Parts: sequence; C-alpha cells; structure tokens
Amino acid sequence: MRSDFRLLRGARQLVARLPLPRFVRVPDAPTQPVRDPWPGDINLGVRLLKGELEFGGGNLVLRAGGWNGLKGSGPLLTYAHGFTWLRHLRALGTDPARLLARGLASDWMASSPSDPIARRPDVAGARIAAWLGHYDFFAATADDPFRQRLMARLVSDARGLSAALPAEELDARALTALKGLIAAAVALPEHNGFLIRALRFLPREVGRQVLPDGSHVERSPAAQLTALQDMTEIRALLQAGQTQPPPILARTIEQMTPALRAMRHGDGGLALFNGSREETSSLIDLVLTQAGRGSRAPSSLTEGGFQRLQAGRTVLIVDAGAPPPPDIDRTAHAGTLSMELSVGRDRMIVNVGGFPAGGPQWHDAARATAAHSTLVIGDLNSSELLENSLGRRPVSVTVQRQEANGAHWLEATHDGWRKPFGAIHRRRLYLSESGEDIRGEDVIEAESPQPFTLRFHLHPSVQASLQQDGAAVLMRLRSGGGWILRADTTNLTLEESIYLGSGEVRKTEQVVLTGREGGPQHVKWAIHKVG
Repeated sequence: MRSDFRLLRGARQLVARLPLPRFVRVPDAPTQPVRDPWPGDINLGVRLLKGELEFGGGNLVLRAGGWNGLKGSGPLLTYAHGFTWLRHLRALGTDPARLLARGLASDWMASSPSDPIARRPDVAGARIAAWLGHYDFFAATADDPFRQRLMARLVSDARGLSAALPAEELDARALTALKGLIAAAVALPEHNGFLIRALRFLPREVGRQVLPDGSHVERSPAAQLTALQDMTEIRALLQAGQTQPPPILARTIEQMTPALRAMRHGDGGLALFNGSREETSSLIDLVLTQAGRGSRAPSSLTEGGFQRLQAGRTVLIVDAGAPPPPDIDRTAHAGTLSMELSVGRDRMIVNVGGFPAGGPQWHDAARATAAHSTLVIGDLNSSELLENSLGRRPVSVTVQRQEANGAHWLEATHDGWRKPFGAIHRRRLYLSESGEDIRGEDVIEAESPQPFTLRFHLHPSVQASLQQDGAAVLMRLRSGGGWILRADTTNLTLEESIYLGSGEVRKTEQVVLTGREGGPQHVKWAIHKVG
C-alpha cells in the first residue's frame, strides 16, 4: 500500500516538473502581497555580500555560478536552497544587497540545481515563502524578463509541491512545506487548487505534529520554536487571503505558546535539548507575540517529557521523557534525564547543544550522552545513535514530582541501559524554596556494579576552580555570584569541554564525577550559593 502511494506521488511530481502547459496562467506579479514577518541580521547580510553564508555554526561560499557545486552539510545546503537568508539582505537594505539577492535567485533558476535537497518539499516550501515574502525587496523593481522567469518558477515549484503532498518527512519540515504552498495560494489566488490541497492536509499535520500538552512531537525546543513560527505564519497567510483557518490551528498555537515558555531560561533563550541552540531572546519574544498571549510557562510538560523547576531566580529544566518515536527522531540526542541550570540571566549547568551544520563527527559528538549533564554508564550512550535516527533507546521513563512550601522534589528513571547492562538510571533532584540550594542523587540499579561517569557541563561564562583539595568546585557566574558544587563517593575533576549553544564552537569546562572501581553505585551531589 505504501509503495503504491509512493508510485502515485512520484507520477504526480513527474507531471508537475514538466514545462508549464500553455493553459496555465502565469501572473506578472503576486496578486496578493506576502511579507516575511521575521527579522534579519544585518551582520549576516554583510557576510552574504562577501559571498559567505553562515548557518548553525557552518559556512559555505555562496556566489553566482556556484549553485551546482555547493559543498556543505545537509542542514547547510537545506538553508542555502531554501532562501530564508534573504531576510538578512533585506535587513541590510542597500542596493548592493538587493542586486545580490536578485542575482542569486536568477542564477539559481538558470542553473536549476540538481541536488535532491533543492527539490525536497520543505525546501521548496521555504523557497516559495521566501521569494514571495521578499518579492517587493528584490524583484518588484527588476526588469520584465526576470520577473516573468521568477513568477513562472514560483508557479512551477508550487505545482510540484502540491503534487508532493503529503510530505514524506514526518517531522516539523512538513509544516514548512505546507506554509510554502499556502503562501503560493494566497499570492496567486487564480491557482485555487493550491489552497484546496493545502487545507486538505493542514489539520491532520497540525494534529500529528503537536502533543496534547503543546509540546512538539520531536521533543526539541528548537523544533518547538520553528513549528510555532510556521503555524503563526500559516494563520497570518490564511487571514490575509480571507480564508478561515481550521479551528485546530488556533487551538494548537494557543497550546504551544506556554510550552515554548517552559523551555526558556532566565536569559530568554532556549534550553539545549535534542539539537537546540539558545537562539536570540528577541526572536523568541516576537514569535510569542505573534502567536498570542497564551498562559504562563507550565511546570510540567507531561507528554513532551520536560520538567521545569523554578524557585527564586533559579530555573532547573530536566529532560524526563522518552525519546521521540521512529521517523521523527532525526535530531534526537541520547540525553535522557539530562538537566540544565540557570540563575537569573546566567546559565550555569548546560548541555553541549546542537551543531546542525557541522560534519558527521560534530553531529555525533553533540548527540552523545557524554555531551549532556547527566550520568553515563560504561561510556555507552543511553540511546544508540544512528545517522539520522536512534536505534536502542529508553522504553520506560518514569517521573514523580512533589512541591511543598515553594520547594521542589523530582524523581525520574530510564531503562536505556537495560539491554547492555541490565541497569536502570534513577535521578533524584531537589530545589529549595529560595532557589539557592540544589541537591541531587544519581543511582544505578543493576545486579553487578557498573563503571559510571557523571558530568556537569558549564556555560563558557562560568569561571570554575577546584577547592578544598579537589573535593569541590567553585563556580563564578558572569554576574559575580558564587556557587559551590560538592559530591561524595566519587573522584571529582575539572576537565575541558565545548559549548555549541551560541552557534559557534566555544571552549568551556565540565565537572566530572567518576565512580570508583567496584565502589558504590550512586553519587550524591549538591550545588549551593556562597557569599
């Protein structure tokens, strides 16, 4: 049945890629204006003028005549062919920026890139939305031949995208594909089939993408942000086209807003779980504003699997859920029961973060359990890392939570090491009502003792030093506050680490607690404010 569906879709796409029939009308310009609602970065626009495209910590050379020779990681090429970087040139707003945008689009159409990534539904959707969203910037004042070629390509790509639906990608990329087709439907209302087909699949896709508590199904703060951006754009596009959005869209946006708030630290950026980076707080604020007021951040995302403990100025966020299921685990990390800790606007304990544009070695290193602030047994990941998915993974993740007089207790377990070691990892956490006393206990429940390492990765802004003959670590935050980390029954060391959360590779440190050979299978630790 699935193979028959793929054959039918392949046939539709083949027909859609044929030259436009004479009876297909290509308008001279978009009938309805479409505007990209998200801000660009002037600095990235300046770099584009120099031929440098930056995304996710990676770079590639982007110049006229080079579309079929682009070299880079999959996410970087996805970004390049999706043209969302046009917003950076628009932010720059100069004539050279306008002419570069026009030249690169013209060259892309002339070269018709052969890379399959360029034809993927989500990439085509992003490109259609970007070309239409910045049409007034780079195309409205162009000569007639350019505008005619651009409009013809928009119609052709929209036909191909319509034929490709429903998108085979089951994660958030499917929303981007739908957004592109809806943008084309609004800007080109004479092609009413685009809207009919998009609205056929939109309600089902929205329902599949978002869990009942408002968490995105990928369990990634980054995917949460991107999906909410796409949904608010889709709602705005439908309203601009005087089409009533399906009721599920408004309900889902309202559910996603507080869930996104729960994934933010005190500095306004995102927690670093499952391939996420901090992102700019101003962008997140704008997305939340566009989405609507929503309610305050919940303390627990039951279906999404995140727990947020907050007291005083302290925020503790824990990944206490099972990894996303197969087919939507492309960005999933082996970070079950990892935690992040911030005080005010200062991040203290972090995960390494995601490096979407890095090569395979960077990609795998960032996904490993050792790149997260949690326990590792025998240097083996808690989930098996495959190229674009997970293999062995935790099946059972349990959570119990209590609150009293402003203090929080959390106990969680996962069985990711049951098959290789017959082991269960149990993590207990306590946050005092003042937020200035955090205590934890990590336990391995197994018939035979297992070697383990417990890691606390520090944000690069933290200055750390060993104290008390190596029995504790003093951590100085950027704001000047001091915190002490102590532990028992283990060897405590301060080692090198890296941080990818800000979009570049930054050196930092990590506190490492190593269980002694044949020693206790648990470690108690505490972090409290000093001075």
